[in-house]
Amino acid sequence: MSSISTTKMSSKGQVVIPEDIRKKLGLKSGSRFMVLGENDVVILKTIKPPAMEEFDDIITKARKQAKEAGLTERDIQKAIKNARGRH
Repeated sequence: MSSISTTKMSSKGQVVIPEDIRKKLGLKSGSRFMVLGENDVVILKTIKPPAMEEFDDIITKARKQAKEAGLTERDIQKAIKNARGRH
């Protein structure tokens, strides 16, 4: 069951997330959020980095796709330099 609490915004736009909700969700100082707002609704969605296993899986898939596309190490280095503006 979800928790419901009330809070208010400070003059600096800061909102306190009630302690019981912070504990339940495991939120700590420095937790990052995506903020969505529309009409009278504001939604905070926690942003968490992927676990190392997920990251490894992403890298494996990217390498497989690059190989299937025929990309070489040289192609990748060239693309990086181009993106950084170093032609």
